[in-house]
Amino acid sequence: MLVSFLTFGEIAYVVVVCVIIVLQKRSPASTLAWILMLAALPLVGMVLFFVFGPRRLQRRRLKRQRGRLKVRSEELRAEARERARTRSPESRVDTSSRQLMQLAMRASDIPPEMCSNVDILKGGAECFDALEKAIASAKHHVHLDYYIFAPGRVGARIRDLLVERAKAGVHVRLLVDAVGSYALSRKFLKPLREVRAEIAFFNPASFARFRPRINFRNHRKIVVVDGRIGFTGGVNVADEYLEVQGGGPPWRDVHVRLEGGAVRWLQLVFLEDWYFATDKTPHGRGYFPLDLPAARTPADEARDHDEHRVQIVASGPDLDAEAIQKVYFAAIAGAEKRVLVTTPYFVPDEPVLTALTTAAQRGLDVRLLVPRNSDSRIVTAAARSYFDDLLRAGVRIFEYAPAMLHAKTLVIDDTLACIGSANMDNRSFRLNFEISALLYGPVHNRVLAEIFERDLEGAHEVKASARARLGLPARVFEAGARLLSPML
Repeated sequence: MLVSFLTFGEIAYVVVVCVIIVLQKRSPASTLAWILMLAALPLVGMVLFFVFGPRRLQRRRLKRQRGRLKVRSEELRAEARERARTRSPESRVDTSSRQLMQLAMRASDIPPEMCSNVDILKGGAECFDALEKAIASAKHHVHLDYYIFAPGRVGARIRDLLVERAKAGVHVRLLVDAVGSYALSRKFLKPLREVRAEIAFFNPASFARFRPRINFRNHRKIVVVDGRIGFTGGVNVADEYLEVQGGGPPWRDVHVRLEGGAVRWLQLVFLEDWYFATDKTPHGRGYFPLDLPAARTPADEARDHDEHRVQIVASGPDLDAEAIQKVYFAAIAGAEKRVLVTTPYFVPDEPVLTALTTAAQRGLDVRLLVPRNSDSRIVTAAARSYFDDLLRAGVRIFEYAPAMLHAKTLVIDDTLACIGSANMDNRSFRLNFEISALLYGPVHNRVLAEIFERDLEGAHEVKASARARLGLPARVFEAGARLLSPML
């Protein structure tokens, strides 16, 4: 009798959970993966689904929508759109770039802007040097939004700079992800709190409050100084970007420093995240200065072909648009010459995988650069499970060996460069809060392509012949890791 009752209870449980998963309208592969896990391992599957499974923020999503409405006032939006029209950042771009601008604007609700200065920062030392100089120059505020802010030497240096600026009357706000920055201690943060700097943790997980989920992480890296200087990209605040413990080479990454109109959109994204975490929004024109330097007047544009067109793209699980995934797919599918992808975690969904393979089959120069060994064996194995299909299509794959490759960049033809926080995987496309900067035009495209080529010097090309000699245990491990792709 007891056995029958347990069997009936298990069947009822599986049926109810399957209905819940189906109603979430995931991809068929993801839906089947979860159903099989829950059916085969009911207790373990239930715990994993509770922690990893939900795809939307539900009540917190509604809270974030209210934050978006509160922060993004119609006045600021109208002002930005009017400025975009009068400065005409779309006026002298090719058709494919113009279409990509339209897609990004509709998916992320952020127009392209002109910047007076764009610096691509190659590596941690260059990034931290520029960041520290910008913070030291702050007069009104410094806003920082990081997935990882580690309490090491780099973290202490930046913290002490923030303390110094706060003592000078500068408003300092530090927002960190509660999971990514778990190592931050009260002792480390005490100097900031003593000078009344504001600190917040994004979406803390709590088993005590039945919120153990580790999804919905804020994976963004944003710094805004006085509403005039902005930073974004892949570099976290951590010592690994200068020297790995044990004397190894520093992690490879790319960041970007912006001045001009695009900075206000980094500011708006930060303020949305800040409101989401604190229910507070700072007010005042000091956060959105009206006299941001214009990149060039229309007359200047007629003479100069090197203007800085930048578009910020933000995405997250609070919206259905999946803006960054759509931009990646459209950019790759619309490429005419080359596609250069650098990503530390490569677990693509079907649309992006199809875009890459068809681009190679169209005869384009499609190259993928990934780490030889990432900081996750499962993710590395899952990535390699896609190599055979890519190689057959004509994609050239390179594994970077000297250090951990952490850059997330995309180079399309001679017209587009993308630098951001998003990996090419399901978690970045659908589960994390991410941000990217699209840099239009040949200048920054050329710089990012040169960085890619230089990184290839430390990479080993993956050949189909070597893949054919792969042993059965390695193939089984890759295939098993690939089954977890919907959750990676």
